[in-house]
Amino acid sequence: MVTLKHKELSKKIIAAAFAVHKELGYGFVEKVYKNALAIELQENGIKCAIEVPLKVFYHEKTVGDYYADMVVEDKIIVEVKAVSDLEPIHEV
Repeated sequence: MVTLKHKELSKKIIAAAFAVHKELGYGFVEKVYKNALAIELQENGIKCAIEVPLKVFYHEKTVGDYYADMVVEDKIIVEVKAVSDLEPIHEV
């Protein structure tokens, strides 16, 4: 069983993702779903930013740059995937 740190916000994000999928269906590239999810969240009063640059550190040293698909309420990073099946690699 997964314990969610920001349970209520996570539920709202998941509900928004289902709303997007219900309206758009499948077959689009990730960018389309990401943009639609951002609109859905914003229309529900949830702050989000897309393509957020973040520094990655290892042993207190910068080792690279990472662009999060979306950061919601400055608390949750959302990676949007447009795949037919979820694989274990997508669970991180």
